[in-house]
Amino acid sequence: MVRIRVLVVDDHRIFAESLAAALAAEPDVEVAAAGSGPAALRCLERAAAEGRRFDVMLVDADLGAAGAVPPPRAAPVARAVPETGGGAVVDGISLVSGVRSLQPALRSVVLAQKDDARRAALALQAGASGWVAKDCSLQRLLAVIRGVLRDETHLAPALLTGVLREMTAARKHRTESERLVESLTPREQEVLRCMVAGLGRKAVAERLFLSPHTVRTHMQNVLGKLGVHSTLAAVALARRAGVGPAELDPGPALAGDVVERGGQLA
Repeated sequence: MVRIRVLVVDDHRIFAESLAAALAAEPDVEVAAAGSGPAALRCLERAAAEGRRFDVMLVDADLGAAGAVPPPRAAPVARAVPETGGGAVVDGISLVSGVRSLQPALRSVVLAQKDDARRAALALQAGASGWVAKDCSLQRLLAVIRGVLRDETHLAPALLTGVLREMTAARKHRTESERLVESLTPREQEVLRCMVAGLGRKAVAERLFLSPHTVRTHMQNVLGKLGVHSTLAAVALARRAGVGPAELDPGPALAGDVVERGGQLA
């Protein structure tokens, strides 16, 4: 018998344990549970190292909502999440995104307290294969688990129209953002990638062997051409356009990075 390995990720222990027990009663399902994003990543890493990768991850949409604020969406989740300690909080959709880049074959299903077309669209864009109500029947959940392993996508019918509308709008925004980024010169695009990586003016100058004054001019040109008024807005637009961060060398060079304060270039 081919067994399906499922990882339940939910910080509500009673719900996670109850769901894991119910799924484990199925003869072809093997279950583990994790109470946070970092704990889930450790579990996935251990399983991969032992040659026992999970097939499906069930993730609470509101993971960590009762604790600290989740990390900014602008951060590259796949890189940032594994470095977090036990006290860090990772929300469910960010976890799906990070895990997709680390283990592309793993199917993720988001479990939600209520229907939310905008968040369901974000989950699908992050790589989830489904958005399912937490109070659905066990039979329904098992059908979803088996379905996503056949590359099916599962949504409640009531969500379908709203999700399609959200994803169409997101594609439109992405196209507009891509057009604006393409208007930048190659040097300005380099500077933008450094901004996405979180570097301030001084750090960008050191990285690109330019004077701080020249970098400031480039940054102002970038903001002007993108039609935004702060580095945070520029980074958000760049992310929508699919612009990734500049590759950073680990070490003390990052210690002197200057970040945006009050919406102005530092």
